[in-house]
Amino acid sequence: MSAALAPAADETLEDLLRQIGSVPLSRIPKVPAPGTATEQDVVAALEAVDKRLYELVDGVLVEKPMGYYESWLAMILAKSLGNYLDEHNLGIALGEAGALQLTPGLVRIPDVSFISWERLGGRRLPRKKVPALAPDLAVEILSESNTRAEISRKLDDYFGAGTRLVWVVDPVPRSAAVHKSPTEFVIVTVDGTLDAEDVLPGFRVSMRDWFERAGEFESTDGDSE
Repeated sequence: MSAALAPAADETLEDLLRQIGSVPLSRIPKVPAPGTATEQDVVAALEAVDKRLYELVDGVLVEKPMGYYESWLAMILAKSLGNYLDEHNLGIALGEAGALQLTPGLVRIPDVSFISWERLGGRRLPRKKVPALAPDLAVEILSESNTRAEISRKLDDYFGAGTRLVWVVDPVPRSAAVHKSPTEFVIVTVDGTLDAEDVLPGFRVSMRDWFERAGEFESTDGDSE
């Protein structure tokens, strides 16, 4: 595990907060002190009785916000991705507790992610609680407390670590921003289709079908699964 560097003497909490993406203070614990947290603190939270999910950004633990509805959307997508991988043995899918060390001192937890066998090397799954891996595909489903600056920082982190595709899903307008880089993206509306392209050839997700399965629309075929 890497050791976090203590904040510079002239650095304020406001500076640190801005650096990690202006997340609400309610998502940052007092212990360990902001700027001093390490990967071991992430693991300790995962192993605690209440199993809190924290990302690690610049020595700061940041609680992962996840309401029941966002979790439900993630579960539906993860199931579809798992079914696809059953037929196309390209790698593994992780859910909303799949913490990944993108670089030393930086841990992110996508709501859904895909990691190819090529990245895993020899198709051996790491046994660490927080393996040093970047996903090929990362999916972030926005919650109310996610800030624009936070998501911008996450995009920089993912692509800086080698992630190839990021879907940022906004449940309120039922749309998604499909990123191939932090600044290059297209918006897919509720009547559009998410396409994983060469990351997962043939894996497509109808936005309307996805939200219909989540209960947002009346099913047209009587299938409520």
